[in-house]
Amino acid sequence: MTAFDLSVTDALLSTTRAVRKRLDLERPVARELVRECLELAVQAPTGSNRQDWRWLVVTNADRRRALAELYRKNATGRLATAHQKALAAGATHDARVFDSARYLAERLQDVPVHVIPCIRTDHLPAEPSRDAWARLMGSIFPAVWSFQLALRARGLGSVLTTLHLRCEEEAAELLGIPEDVMQVGLLPVAYTRGTDFKPAPRRPLDEIVHWEQW
Repeated sequence: MTAFDLSVTDALLSTTRAVRKRLDLERPVARELVRECLELAVQAPTGSNRQDWRWLVVTNADRRRALAELYRKNATGRLATAHQKALAAGATHDARVFDSARYLAERLQDVPVHVIPCIRTDHLPAEPSRDAWARLMGSIFPAVWSFQLALRARGLGSVLTTLHLRCEEEAAELLGIPEDVMQVGLLPVAYTRGTDFKPAPRRPLDEIVHWEQW
């Protein structure tokens, strides 16, 4: 059995953050590096081993600009309101998060790589049940997280965003995505300015973990 260096593994798992303001918008990202991270991502588990994930990598400046416009359609007002509410409530941490999200919305077109993880939906019933949706999302998000971990290990960062999905049909038309393929997010990918990320504050386990029954 392979002996993992737990200090390195645990550091990777606990410091892979949602990166927005620290994305390096000037440094190009090689296609080969994105492919390397995707090769690792698709080693993730997938329901019934269907491997129905699909990945759309966008580097063209005009398409990135168009995606950013779709993103801002749903982000600008929503994030500004959330930011003001957080400030009024004295929720300084939340206010920082919303301010960071507003920054990304303003600069999204400048991020060198946009990755849109997708999954085929042709096998879904007409009105999917909750367990069907759980199986579908469980077959794509483990790969998304593996992709983000692979990026972090190579000095790059990302954040899983979903605001453009309110314009999913327009994005699909822009990018030629078939009707039976569902977009599940958009990951802006770039090198990070510095790599000194730290674990984030989280609730104590005793508040969120239940043993044997709720």
